Amino acid sequence: MQHDAALVARVADQLERDGYAVMEGVMPADMLETYRQRIDALMADERKRPYAPEDGTTSAEDEAIADYYRRHYTVSEAEIGRILARVRHDRRRDLDTGWPVPYPKIAKSFIHLPTMFDQDRSQRVWQIPNKAPELIGAAEHPQVLAVARQLMGEDCTLHDYQATSIGPGTVGGSWHVDAPLGQIPEPLPEFALTLQTVWLLDDFTEHNGATRVVPGSHRSRRSPPWSSDPLPDEVALTAPAGSVALWLSNTWHRSGPNNTDRPRRALIINYNRSWVRGFTDFTATLDPEAAKRFSPTARYLLGYGARAPERR
Repeated sequence: MQHDAALVARVADQLERDGYAVMEGVMPADMLETYRQRIDALMADERKRPYAPEDGTTSAEDEAIADYYRRHYTVSEAEIGRILARVRHDRRRDLDTGWPVPYPKIAKSFIHLPTMFDQDRSQRVWQIPNKAPELIGAAEHPQVLAVARQLMGEDCTLHDYQATSIGPGTVGGSWHVDAPLGQIPEPLPEFALTLQTVWLLDDFTEHNGATRVVPGSHRSRRSPPWSSDPLPDEVALTAPAGSVALWLSNTWHRSGPNNTDRPRRALIINYNRSWVRGFTDFTATLDPEAAKRFSPTARYLLGYGARAPERR
């Protein structure tokens, strides 16, 4: 399928002007249902068997790390324990190499974010290309990828591909800009480093956790206050299931409160400029046999051919 050049230009122009845009009707009904069922199955499985490796190395830093998550995220003590298990596993993998800065100052691309949050009512599933390779098609959708390439460069790569479920009765997240901007001193760069695309698996409404954005905030060159309080001029990105919402990395945004009795599900597929280190290292865990079945475009987006060569 060829992309619609006029549509791509309109969406790119709105992103540069307002910092966000919405493309409706991107996912046909059969695609939407397939993605919903697969994501629901992954989430149910990971709730039963959450990832908490037991081969890590403990450190005197661990309690300070736990306190960081208590202060900054609405997470259960059980999830904090699982995060510490992941941190310890990575510490051992990285030969017990310490950080030169305190944990809150580490680039978000290098630390774990909660998989279960909102006191375990909300959930993420990481590494979708590895866990559900049949869903790779969204990442190389002609219309959406064309927008990403126009704004992030023809050689852009995938920054992240995850699924999220914002649970019922939750109050929403804190205002933020996307990695890697969180630890960059202000003023932030004049241009976006990543483009976030959110594939709506449910209708996004005022009441069920639709993402809030502040139009024009990408031009402020500042990070928002770490708070979930309403901000002047904020807008809820309401749209029907099957749409794709997009925003720039430097646009202020947060997940809204979900006042309904059902979860609000979505896929998050981010693209970055080729010289930005990705949020997820897909090639580290992706089955090479599965990768061989992907298109060359998908493999490049995942990092094959888009990493430093073996210099000998």
